[in-house]
Amino acid sequence: MHYAWQYKLYYPNKLLTTTGESVEVIDSGKSNADAGPDFFNAKIKIGDTMWAGNVEVHLRSSDWLRHGHELDDAYNSVILHVVKEADKIIYRGNGEAIPQMVLPYFTDLDERYDALLASKTFVPCAAKFDKVPSIVLRSWQNSLLTERLEQKVRNIQTLLAANKNDWDETFYITLARNFGMSLNGAPFEMLAKSLPQSILAKHKDNLFQIEALLFGQSGLLEVVNNQEDEYVNSLRKEYAFLQSKYKLNPIDGHLWKMLRLRPVNFPHIRIAQFAALTHQSSWLFSKIIDKPNIEHIHTLFQCDTSDYWTTHYTFETASSPRKKPIGKTTLTVLLINTVVPFLFAYGQYRDNADLQESAIAMLEQLPPEKNSIIDGWNVLNVTVQSAYDTQALLQLKKCYCDEKKCLQCRIGHAVLTEIMY
Repeated sequence: MHYAWQYKLYYPNKLLTTTGESVEVIDSGKSNADAGPDFFNAKIKIGDTMWAGNVEVHLRSSDWLRHGHELDDAYNSVILHVVKEADKIIYRGNGEAIPQMVLPYFTDLDERYDALLASKTFVPCAAKFDKVPSIVLRSWQNSLLTERLEQKVRNIQTLLAANKNDWDETFYITLARNFGMSLNGAPFEMLAKSLPQSILAKHKDNLFQIEALLFGQSGLLEVVNNQEDEYVNSLRKEYAFLQSKYKLNPIDGHLWKMLRLRPVNFPHIRIAQFAALTHQSSWLFSKIIDKPNIEHIHTLFQCDTSDYWTTHYTFETASSPRKKPIGKTTLTVLLINTVVPFLFAYGQYRDNADLQESAIAMLEQLPPEKNSIIDGWNVLNVTVQSAYDTQALLQLKKCYCDEKKCLQCRIGHAVLTEIMY
């Protein structure tokens, strides 16, 4: 009902009040997502009288009373009550009856909407997706990308407030979380929060001490069965000293997950890479802000783990020698989920449009992400050229398609109104 009123998906020559007066909608009004009537500042001609005010939409007239609107002065300015079923006369606070209209929306709108809601395909509109004009999808992607960045900015602002507006510390925690990817993101974030960047900075020139701090705080040293590994024993000894010095409390080592992970993604390797990155580039965010381009950032993230990890994936057993730098795919993920949102957020904070544009330009330069969701869009022949596209498509799938928010989606709107035919 709300959607049909907002987009005028009704028969205009059939608009009548419940008392038989003609209705002409000059302006449907501005949709209101907050408290109060559903639409503000509408202009409606009822009979020979032009009205300006607000509009409320309900399934039934009696919903007005069920919601207690007769007791709320904010609803005294309602000039028309739009309903699907008129089962009650309603009144303003002064006892004056409010005009009501049963909305004659398009007869097949319910059927189309129910079909979308009932769909079990990758996206509800998959059957008609090929008929959506490319200009509709492209313009929607631009909005979705901005929406996704704004969501990430809000998350950054929340963490920033908890860190007393310390951008470097907030970046450090967010970067750590994304080092853990989806499976180990939470324990990696807990690790970073338990070990302030300021402590690591004091040991910037000593990679072994940084490893001792990170592996000690991770709790992984406590769950090692091999008691004869010299490297592990040295880490324990060094961590015991640093733990006492800084009064640190490690997280539970059993929080880390390894099932179905490729060895290169084991938490031990990720922590070793994070240690190497910290050793090479402490206060990383400040360095990125000074020169926000992909080539420079790539050099900041180029680092190798210590020698031990050349022949290990965990503390337990040795493996064939292999260097384990931060891979291209991992770096792309870190840039997309950490660097870009922080550039955008900091640009907003400093009112610096150049930084915000640099963030968006970076997404346009980065390769597209590869995951099951993007694979689904590929099946629908959606063109994917960069991370800009994949971020927008992830937002569309997760926040609209999966939630069946077809009424708020431009593609859903195209399908419901058949503007593509």
